[in-house]
Amino acid sequence: MSKILMIVSGADTLKLADGSAHPTGFWAEEVAASHEVLRAAGHEVSIATPGGTRPVPDPISLDARGGVDEDAARRFRAYLDGIDAELAAPLDLAAVSADDYDAVYLPGGHAR
Repeated sequence: MSKILMIVSGADTLKLADGSAHPTGFWAEEVAASHEVLRAAGHEVSIATPGGTRPVPDPISLDARGGVDEDAARRFRAYLDGIDAELAAPLDLAAVSADDYDAVYLPGGHAR
C-alpha cells in the first residue's frame, strides 16, 4: 500500500478581469474518481490544501454547464459526501513533506 498526497485547490472564487468574483473550486470528477480508484487499489490517500482550507467542488463540474450529465453528477456528489470528513479537515499543504509520501497527485481545479 502506497501513501499518496492529493493536493486539492482551496479556491472557491476566481477574480475575473472586471473585478467580479466567479464561483470555482476543484473539478468534482477529478477528485472523486481518482480518490475512489486509488482507495480501491488499497492506497492511503491524504488530502491537503493551501492553508488547510476546506475544498469545494466547482459548481459547473456537477452540472450540464461543465458537460456532466445528471447520473455522473449524482455519483460524484455521493462519493464526495462519503469522504466529507476528509474534505472538512484537509492537511495544510505547508505543513506536509513530500518525503512522507510515495506519490503526489494534483487533480484539476483553479488553484490558489
